[in-house]
Parts: sequence; structure tokens; C-alpha cells
Amino acid sequence: MNTTLMAVLDWAAVLCLLAGALLSFVASVGLIRFPDLLSRMHTAAKPQVLGLLLVLVGIGLRLLPVETGIFTVGTLAVVGLFQVLTVPVAAHIAARVGYRTGRIDEDLLVTDELFERLQREERATGANRRSPHEELGD
Repeated sequence: MNTTLMAVLDWAAVLCLLAGALLSFVASVGLIRFPDLLSRMHTAAKPQVLGLLLVLVGIGLRLLPVETGIFTVGTLAVVGLFQVLTVPVAAHIAARVGYRTGRIDEDLLVTDELFERLQREERATGANRRSPHEELGD
């Protein structure tokens, strides 16, 4: 490969790695600093995945000229795809568990669509649904 192209790829890889590391660091600070479950869930999912994707792109750019048979760029793409598919599902499950256990501050919610849906479902079955905070005795 041309040395100029390799230098450009190296610098692009460095920028992607640094940006990904910075996003992951900011996400970890957000996990510590944010006060409630929904904010922490947001900062754990979105910037963390973007940071990981940038790190994977940086590694992929660095591996393009070398391309070993054991660790290919395709493996990085599979890892990135797996993260993009699974992290939103895990965040959704964490939010549902937090809601059902009453760990979500209802004052921060603009609309509570899950509460309305659960009430409709329980009216159909004959059970009464109270607010998650009422269930804990708050």
C-alpha cells in the first residue's frame, strides 16, 4: 500500500480510537453523576455503543493494511452489530424492571404510557394496578 494512504488510515484510526474512548469515558461519568435510573440508562446505552463502534472502526482501519487471517475486520463488524442489536433491548428491559419495582421518579415522566397500558390490561383481567410508588408504600 501507498505510505501516504497508510499514514491517513493511521491518523483516521487514531481519531476514531480517541473519540470512542472519550465517549465511553463520558458515558461512565454519566453513570456516576446522573441521579435517576432513566438518565443512567440513557447514558449507559447511547454514548457507550457509539464509543464502542468508533473504537471498532479505529481498529478496523488499523487492521485493513495488515489483514490477518485470524482476526479480520469482519469479526469487528459482527461485534458492532451484536452491540447495536442487544444494547437497546437490555436498556428497555432495565427500564421495565425499574418501572415495575418503583425505582423511577414519576415526577420526571412527561407521560406514563406503560402505566396506562398496564391499567387497561389489568382492567380486562379484573385486577387493580396502582402506581409503582404506591406498591412500595411511598
